[in-house]
Amino acid sequence: MIKTFKYRLYPTKEERELFERTLELCRDLYNHALEQRIFTYKKRGVSITPFQQIKELPHLKKVLPEYKEIHSQVLQNVLKRLDVSFQNFFRRVKNGEKPGFPRFQGKNRYDSFTYPQSGFSIEGDKLKLSKIGSIRIHLHRKVEGKVKTCTIIRKNGRYFVCFVCEVEKVFHFTGKQVGVDVGISHLAITSDGEFFDNPKHLRKSEQQLKRLQRIVSRRKKGSNRRRKAVRLLAKKHEQIANQRKDTNHKVSRMLVDQYDLIVFEELNVKSMVKNRRLSKAIHEVAWNQLIIFTSYKAAYADKQVKVVNPHNTSQMCSNCGRIVKKKLSERTHVCSCGYTDHRDINAAKNILKLGLEAG
Repeated sequence: MIKTFKYRLYPTKEERELFERTLELCRDLYNHALEQRIFTYKKRGVSITPFQQIKELPHLKKVLPEYKEIHSQVLQNVLKRLDVSFQNFFRRVKNGEKPGFPRFQGKNRYDSFTYPQSGFSIEGDKLKLSKIGSIRIHLHRKVEGKVKTCTIIRKNGRYFVCFVCEVEKVFHFTGKQVGVDVGISHLAITSDGEFFDNPKHLRKSEQQLKRLQRIVSRRKKGSNRRRKAVRLLAKKHEQIANQRKDTNHKVSRMLVDQYDLIVFEELNVKSMVKNRRLSKAIHEVAWNQLIIFTSYKAAYADKQVKVVNPHNTSQMCSNCGRIVKKKLSERTHVCSCGYTDHRDINAAKNILKLGLEAG
């Protein structure tokens, strides 16, 4: 099974310049390779394969010696990445989706490069990269399994490394099952009656975001002061996104540790956010992110996650099956059969039933 481990890097000024140099050369290679593929197809009606372009790399290094500064597999990966963009384009065309033709990468828009097989190693608290050097790394947890690829990522002026590893599954079965109803006042409510709070990170930081956005709007376009203000705003948005991820990671970890089967309601978020009064709150809770995090953690532990149609789950009585109409403001489910419970717990029990019936 594949698992990714992400760590913060702390490059020196010289190492940072080498990172920037590598990213810029990779971006140029990507754009030239894209231009070559477009030109060849328009003029000759021929599609170039990534392997044909890879064969041209030795000649490129003779013409442009600066490319000798970059590990050969990093350059090969740039061309393979471009080919993946074309494959995704053709797949979307075939499926009738919005195509999104591969586009040229502008300055500061190409933010990662990959060592796909070799050229990297961890030595103590240093990450050794071929053609770059030994960079200090914060190994806050142990790297597990066999490392397959190493990707350096630039984000808001900081650098990270992602190791894609092949790991063995870890089995820990409890024999328990749960339905999960997601919401706004609470992030998630389980059929066992457990409530997970919604921290509302965006709401708590709104005043800071507004202040930073005002500063950006007042700065002259193209000035260094504007660029600095934009970076500060981006870092604040990144902090909020990281807080949201942290919450969803913790909730998903607790669910996977406690249950063998986890059933969520399948939500059409795109339609739900059309409600202007709730759109911001819906975006903030990131329900789909919670389901994705739970799904991959469950796969790692050989457990199961299901999503079911939530139609009438909040109106139906989980005890007798009768439909009990309730307004959104009514938080208690009261049925004529005598069953009474919190509205969301009742919905979570219905979600679990649907998941079990689905097999």
